Amino acid sequence: MEKHPNHQHKGVSTGTTILAVQFNGGVIIGSDSRASIGGSYVSSKVINKLIQVHDRIFCCIAGSLADAQAMTKMAKFQLSFHSIQMESPPLVKAAASVLKELCYSNREDLQAGFITAGWDRKRGAQVYTVSMGGMLISQPFTIGGSGSTYIYGYADAKYKPDMSREECLQFTTNALALAIGRDNVSGGVVHLVVITEDGVDHVLIPGDKLPKFHDE
Repeated sequence: MEKHPNHQHKGVSTGTTILAVQFNGGVIIGSDSRASIGGSYVSSKVINKLIQVHDRIFCCIAGSLADAQAMTKMAKFQLSFHSIQMESPPLVKAAASVLKELCYSNREDLQAGFITAGWDRKRGAQVYTVSMGGMLISQPFTIGGSGSTYIYGYADAKYKPDMSREECLQFTTNALALAIGRDNVSGGVVHLVVITEDGVDHVLIPGDKLPKFHDE
């Protein structure tokens, strides 16, 4: 009997929970801090998955950590060069487009996806999803990673447009806490970055300070 080669690719385990949400006047981007190998071995509990690619532009990473770090380094270089040429900060969409091109051109070799969020003077607060294959989508809020499957219902039910900063902080904290409580490869602490016209604020929430919704 003739044997046919198996061309199916094994799915990539993202092993994380990442999100970004617009609010009235800015955007919050956040993630857990656990890094795992193959979804079973926890290699680090304190990885910061929020990468600053320019002054008011951040991205959070999912997939292969090494691949994602390599692509964000290339994106930071391109955006810095672009900023010098244009004599102005890059747009958030430009940063997302750079990551999209990197993901698409390396889609056969690198396995990483991104959420890009930030603030610029042209369009204000923005959120973009960049998939592993190089698809780019603009959304008011987005969630990703393995832990996102546990919080789609919460996010759809609780999200509302034009939230205040405090409401958005509570929304993102609750969402990440719920994902960490259910997803075995999400965990550690919660990293949040609040980005507005006034600047960038970092928020770190230890695991024992996260809200609890059930007996854990």
